[in-house]
Amino acid sequence: MTPDPLLLAAIRAVARSGDPDATLDELLEIGLRAAGADRAAAFLWDADAGGLALAGARGYPPDDIPAIEGAVGGEDHPVRLAAEERIQTVGQPDSSGRVIVAWPIVVGRDGIEEPVGALSLEVDQAPDSDIGERVAALADLIAVVVDRARLATNAAERIDWAERVANSDALTGLANGRTLQRVMELELARAARQGLEVSVALFDIDDLTGLNAEAGKAAGDDVLREVAAIVGESVRFVDTVARWGGDEFLLVAPGATGTTVVRRIVDAVAARPMGGRACTVSAGLARFPIDGSTSDELIAAATTALRAAQAVGPGTLAEATRDGDGAGSGITTGTVGA
Repeated sequence: MTPDPLLLAAIRAVARSGDPDATLDELLEIGLRAAGADRAAAFLWDADAGGLALAGARGYPPDDIPAIEGAVGGEDHPVRLAAEERIQTVGQPDSSGRVIVAWPIVVGRDGIEEPVGALSLEVDQAPDSDIGERVAALADLIAVVVDRARLATNAAERIDWAERVANSDALTGLANGRTLQRVMELELARAARQGLEVSVALFDIDDLTGLNAEAGKAAGDDVLREVAAIVGESVRFVDTVARWGGDEFLLVAPGATGTTVVRRIVDAVAARPMGGRACTVSAGLARFPIDGSTSDELIAAATTALRAAQAVGPGTLAEATRDGDGAGSGITTGTVGA
């Protein structure tokens, strides 16, 4: 038996292409040639759209596409019937005598068949059984393309999820300490090369321990999430903030405007009541290269500044400052709104 050249071309298209959209387009073109049609389309179930959505088309004017997508939603439309009933369907002739013929696109795995859409052709008359079998085989190949694309998407989503888990704090969604350490090393190296500043700030939620004791850990976790959201909203695109310890957050802010960013965070937290109660954060700020040349030195300086701020009172910002001769460090403080 002589192999069918069109089906061979279709098999090669599926086997050799890594682009699902391009493969689908090629299969639709082969479908046109196999059936002697001049219009072909593939529709797939779309949960977001709540029905069948056009995945690819050949031969249709672009202006006709919205009407086509809307028409297939009808309960008696051959495309919808094919997609739901998993059978070949033939529509009623239109005013020009042309008919829509549709074949189901079905993905099978582990003995379970899942209808995922339908392949349709517009033809002058319903195709004979030989042509119908060819197009049905093309629909099966489209199912392979759809299934392969799904697997690739799922794999990419799993990788993305794993990266987010590895790089973020589970409770707040902010970066975790390990991620921030890497960011800080990169920012310090870049700042050293370019002679720039980097601000490192440590924030602590005032009296979160007392809240946990009074209202329970769940209430404390709610506050942590709320503060994390405020911090995320208040920083710039170039800044990185992470959860750092139980109730602390660490900010790395490139450039010379670190004080402005930190004060904006302190003020924003104080301005938003949480669970009917006021909440504040205290902050300690250190700068590269004035207050340290390594991440450890800067975090230590920011920690010292934070402790000085907490000694003044809730909602206080303290900045580490080098003495004029560089031999020691001092602290300057300011309260919320100052």
